[in-house]
Amino acid sequence: MEAVARLVRDEGVRVLATLIRVTGNVDLAEDATQDAVVRALETWPRDGVPDNPRGWLLVTAKRRAIDVIRREARRAGKEAAAMDWTSEPEDERPDLLRLVFTCCHPALSLDAQVALALRTLGGLATAEVARGLLVPEATMAKRLTRAKQKIQRAAIPYRVPDADELPDRLAGVAATVYLIFNEGYSAGGGADLVRVELTVEAIRLARLLAELMPDEPTVLGLLALLLLQNARRDARVGPSGEVVLLADQDRSRWDARAIKEGVELVGAALRRTPDRPNSYVVQAAIAACHALAPTNWDTIVSWYDVLLSVHDTPVVRLNRAAAVSERDGPAAGLSIVDSIGDLQAYPWWHATRAELLCRLGRDVEARAAYEEALRLDLNEPQAAHLRRRLADLSP
Repeated sequence: MEAVARLVRDEGVRVLATLIRVTGNVDLAEDATQDAVVRALETWPRDGVPDNPRGWLLVTAKRRAIDVIRREARRAGKEAAAMDWTSEPEDERPDLLRLVFTCCHPALSLDAQVALALRTLGGLATAEVARGLLVPEATMAKRLTRAKQKIQRAAIPYRVPDADELPDRLAGVAATVYLIFNEGYSAGGGADLVRVELTVEAIRLARLLAELMPDEPTVLGLLALLLLQNARRDARVGPSGEVVLLADQDRSRWDARAIKEGVELVGAALRRTPDRPNSYVVQAAIAACHALAPTNWDTIVSWYDVLLSVHDTPVVRLNRAAAVSERDGPAAGLSIVDSIGDLQAYPWWHATRAELLCRLGRDVEARAAYEEALRLDLNEPQAAHLRRRLADLSP
């Protein structure tokens, strides 16, 4: 039953993309696809999976859409278009690409992009999206409705961007998927360090992008980065849900298969970016260095230097400072951390300072830094970890 549900979910996304193109109505397409999915889950386990699952779903969803259109006389013009569909699905790749770029259109707010991507591309129910993003279901329903209405009112084109638009638009798509992953990998609040459902959906979306754009370095780098980071998931959490730092993790619990795939993707992406580094590819290369033993901090610092040449942000500089502290000692790292501006509202800037001050024996300053970090937004396992570090300091 689980395998059937997974198949239905994967094929349903492709059917939804085609229905949106043909009907021009996201709500109608979603309702028709959902009806087909429910029917499949009712009949396939009993009667067996059809030889052409996608074709079965498309025909069933098409019939549902036609029924709805027939009941609405004002949609008579679209009825004819729907009646012209054949029972065999067309190549769904262009439709999926159109759906990806529509969900992540810059006219939509980032919150709306993330929610719409999870709802349509991830196939999650509204309640699941709401739980994943830690908002009430009613709020999420309104957010999704507003996003769909904006697509209709603003006549956001359901198309793949032209070649000159693609780099900027692809960056937005990749950022949306990475944001979903990050919210799952290190939850912004709540009782859990990791929200697995979000990391799983982000990786699924990244795989979809890689399937649709197999030669695009941004996509290959994004998928590699997500796989390599997520490979450590089980080892990041202790038996009581506590944080386990990278240096203390049991590497035997890392997902060796995901690491192998991620490293291979890094190699493929690097071969496609010989002249100008790609930020996702470089971040994936750094993650690959962490996945390989022994950790070579000199190489990691060098990769951070490359990353800064194309993606110079305060957080990247903070991460580089942490790597420098491992290579050159806490004083060198602290000097860099203290030179970084614009991160006073970021808890990990304070926590990094606290850790380096602690290593230098400057406990009074470390205590103040830990306390400052604890005043900012953290999930409960992260806050508990910092409280334990604070308690370990001498009075």
